[in-house]
Amino acid sequence: MSPARSDFGPELRRKRHESAMSLAQLAADVYISKSYLSKIERGLATPTGRIARALDAKLRAKGELAALLAPGPSESRNGDFLSSAPMDAVSWSFHLHDDGESDFTSLGPVTSPTGRAPAVVAHTAITLGGHEAATVEAALPVFQNLFREYRRLGQFSGPAVVLPLSTAATATLRGLGRSTPLAHRGAVLRLAARFAEYTGWMWQEAGDDRAARCWTDQSAELAEAVGDQELVAYTLLRRAELALYQDDSHATVALARAAETRAGGRRIRALAAQREAQGHALLGDEDACRRALDRGADLMNEPWPHGDGDPALGGTHLPDLTAFVTAWCMRELGRPEAAVTLLDTGQHAIAPHAARARARHGARLALALVDAGEIERACVVAESVARDVVTTDSATVRTDVRQLRSALTSRNRHAAARDVLPVIAASLSGNLVPHPHGGSGV
Repeated sequence: MSPARSDFGPELRRKRHESAMSLAQLAADVYISKSYLSKIERGLATPTGRIARALDAKLRAKGELAALLAPGPSESRNGDFLSSAPMDAVSWSFHLHDDGESDFTSLGPVTSPTGRAPAVVAHTAITLGGHEAATVEAALPVFQNLFREYRRLGQFSGPAVVLPLSTAATATLRGLGRSTPLAHRGAVLRLAARFAEYTGWMWQEAGDDRAARCWTDQSAELAEAVGDQELVAYTLLRRAELALYQDDSHATVALARAAETRAGGRRIRALAAQREAQGHALLGDEDACRRALDRGADLMNEPWPHGDGDPALGGTHLPDLTAFVTAWCMRELGRPEAAVTLLDTGQHAIAPHAARARARHGARLALALVDAGEIERACVVAESVARDVVTTDSATVRTDVRQLRSALTSRNRHAAARDVLPVIAASLSGNLVPHPHGGSGV
């Protein structure tokens, strides 16, 4: 444990005594046991970032307490990813001929030494019959439409469905860009960069941050090659998001600021300001968080050009991204009632097919409801989120659902919490089976 971390327990005890709170009272307020809180204060246990931030908020420490546990800039975990285990694979190819005909060939499953069934396609190929200008010009709109459809597909299916498709398209376009006529090369490689960025996002959703970082770096490389500075800036935001989900507040802020500096357009600068606000919220710095939120809201409210018709960079399925990010920050800062108010307004405006966005929104709403003491309503929302998690297989949403399970476990004197906890557990283990008419079963 570093010197800063060794100071966390004594400082926590000092601030608790200053607030005249008992161990039992503070433990109940942050949904942990009295014995666990005692171990934290004695330096026998290290709390998670979420618990540290919750303790900071309840004791009104203004980020000072959480900062003792957060990694400093020199300790940033950004870029330090766990290596992923070998993955079972299926190999297949898709060949597009000059005359418009196509062939699809599956080479069958490649199983691991354990003999498990394939988890996701890892090796794919799409090839074009020729690289003449006419072929490229005809193929490019097809791949542009595929990109839109893959993004839509990713909203209501898991990464294992989307990854084979986006991986193959990225590799094909990258290869095509090397030999295509100069007049079309920029457009081909730029689209390859968009596919690579989306593939990185899907790897993050699959729970492999190392692969997500590799694909995001590939997107940045391709974007740099064609001079797409907005996409380069957005890849910095993607790295900031990876840091955010690792509870690395300093890296989140630093990368978001770098993205805002690099970007020329208002939309990316707005998204960067919002991501910076989330980093400040992790640190418990409410003033800096609100300044960044205000800057992002001002930028987001200004009209911005949609460019050449490509899908906008960043998420587009949440109806009010500003409200969602603000609510995310308010909950982290210990203001759950404000978060509930913001999230309630957009809950029913999410498109029916956008299960991933609905799960993300619902998970944050359920967490805020628990913190605000609205347990019964939180459980209703939680059951809906559990069904969407099974559908989308989202690692990032599961992060919130695990928090939700922990919060409801400490509130299991409520009948609604006792009823929904097995549903949440089944969802996290993949054993929740949707009913034909919209319910769910374990």
